Amino acid sequence: MKLMAIARSNLTSNMQPKAGSAAVEWRVSDSPIAYQDAINFMDQRVLEIANGKAAEMVWLLEHPPLFTAGTSADSADLVQPDRFPVFKTGRGGQYTYHGPGQRVVYVMLDLKRRQPDVRAFVSALERWTIDTLQSFGVTGERREDRVGVWVKRPTRPAPAGETAEDKIAAIGIRLKKWVSLHGISINVEPELEHFSGIVPCGVQNHGVTSLVDLGLPVTMNDLDIELRKSFEAIFGSSVYID
Repeated sequence: MKLMAIARSNLTSNMQPKAGSAAVEWRVSDSPIAYQDAINFMDQRVLEIANGKAAEMVWLLEHPPLFTAGTSADSADLVQPDRFPVFKTGRGGQYTYHGPGQRVVYVMLDLKRRQPDVRAFVSALERWTIDTLQSFGVTGERREDRVGVWVKRPTRPAPAGETAEDKIAAIGIRLKKWVSLHGISINVEPELEHFSGIVPCGVQNHGVTSLVDLGLPVTMNDLDIELRKSFEAIFGSSVYID
């Protein structure tokens, strides 16, 4: 008998840690961080977390303009390979763009202290993003056939019987010894035209949007405040570090 997979929307989003766990360190970088520098930091930090030598961490930052290729990336989706630097990365997913005006959220959490279930973790990341967007009056939605968070755009042209929708947040993760790397990117006010250099996440039939594109004058700091509130409701307490 074939078993049906449980939809991510039906998985628990509760990722609270075991009793007695230390608060997650919450770090915000005000200046753009070079991509390889961020990867090097995450790789080292994840090893320390896995070995019990460092606390879990969430790191909020921006990158200079660049493209990244996930483990499922199709080279045909790199439309303009010479436009920005391209980095191959170990996270799941396909091509995406990072750049100024986009909040990148690197999530280094030990799932053994929470719930060692990859799909439940992705569901929790989606819920975290959706709850954060809701604080600005934006209805973000998940789709079972594609990861990320989407918003409907009913005033946009769409095929008959369908509603146009745009992606506002991408999600891509990797696990090492059940500790997560990479995470979420949320579009606050990036240059949306830069996404035309790729087929974002391999999705041809939908667009990309941002909070400002939706008519909301949200600052990066506004988003950071709501991200932390929503994070603690799902993942537990955090402590801000410089």
